[in-house]
Amino acid sequence: MQHRLLNSKKFSYIAMSLVVLVWGYEYVVAKSVLLVFSPLTLVFMKFLLGFCMISILKTILDRRFFLRKKDIPLLFLCALVGELIYFACEYEAMDHLPVSVITIVLAFIPAVSVITEYFLFKTKANFMIIFGIVASIVGVALVIGGDISAFLSGGAIGYLLIFAAVFSWNIYNFMTKGLTRTYKPLDLTMYQTFCTALLSLPFIIHNCPPPDQWTFSIWTGLLFIGAISEGVGFVIYVNAIHVIGPTPCSVYSNMLPVATTIFGWILLGEHIGPVQIAGGIIVMASGFVVIWQKGKLDDRKLRESGK
Repeated sequence: MQHRLLNSKKFSYIAMSLVVLVWGYEYVVAKSVLLVFSPLTLVFMKFLLGFCMISILKTILDRRFFLRKKDIPLLFLCALVGELIYFACEYEAMDHLPVSVITIVLAFIPAVSVITEYFLFKTKANFMIIFGIVASIVGVALVIGGDISAFLSGGAIGYLLIFAAVFSWNIYNFMTKGLTRTYKPLDLTMYQTFCTALLSLPFIIHNCPPPDQWTFSIWTGLLFIGAISEGVGFVIYVNAIHVIGPTPCSVYSNMLPVATTIFGWILLGEHIGPVQIAGGIIVMASGFVVIWQKGKLDDRKLRESGK
């Protein structure tokens, strides 16, 4: 019954819709937790709790643990670039930018990925992908230029941090590509969450908040970020990739700015201008085009290689 449910496309579509809402709400929770924790301390707690949840699920679903010693350095390097640096930049950027703006810029990731793939592997793109990349750049420019006064008064630091997160995530994707051929997604996620928690451990040792600041709301926020958003959310995401495919899952992820903007507006009182809203719509729409067209090209290559 459980396997039938997990392999149901209807279940995956509904679950991914809920995961996008959970990930959008995580930014609101993280912003409140960051009033007490430093960004890297929050990274440690997020991945420690995520590792515990994923390990429990792994033990329930599959008790076979496969790990090659020669892959350990690469696992730590991937965790450093794709998790530690990425989330440290993202969380630090929250001091300078609204969470809605942060997720809009993160929606630029698919375009950067295609550009990186072209320069590294000479992978050609069709007209629609090139159009989507150009539109994404225009959209991001509108987001940044929509509040130029905030940019000049310190917001530039936030944009630099979030662009650093975009590029670190793309580097991580290409670094971890080889590992995905050897390890199951759940195994790979478990190992990388452990590596990230271990790498960030020194930061909580030296920056741990005093006991009186560990309030009930902080604990519930940490449990939501680590166990629910990172642990359960990523397991659902990995399962959805298997059931409905990577392209639909990427489209879901690209809708994250919508959820984040709504939560930021209702719960944090954040507002973005009409020019930034227009830029965000362009970035998300163009990201959809890039993901959709890239998925079609990848499927065509798989069919041709099968021949």
